[in-house]
Amino acid sequence: MGLFSCFPVIHLIVGLGIILGGMSSNSNSAPPVLFGLFFVVIALIFIVIGWGIAVCILLAGMFLSKRKNYTFFLVVAGVECMFMPFGTVLGVFTLIVLTKEPVKQLFSQKSEQDYPAESVGTYR
Repeated sequence: MGLFSCFPVIHLIVGLGIILGGMSSNSNSAPPVLFGLFFVVIALIFIVIGWGIAVCILLAGMFLSKRKNYTFFLVVAGVECMFMPFGTVLGVFTLIVLTKEPVKQLFSQKSEQDYPAESVGTYR
């Protein structure tokens, strides 16, 4: 995911070239700076969103070993479904596994072990 998020770097470079004037031709009509700014802004948006999703996937992997943040897993699996074809397959199968009752119990057992019922409310 992080690697595929770097593809808009090409558009970022082209946009910076237009803004800085490196892509002007010999004629007097240079591309407008607004056009280059459009390339830069859209590329940065795609890069930041893609890297953010990649970080969320990495966090989900770290949380999996601790059996924490069940809702976070559901959200990340739903977001992964948008990225065809591998993200869709991974997201759908993750959602199928996470909605099974034994998996839900594993997450709830771990959270009860972390915070026993008798210790809740004793810290003041």
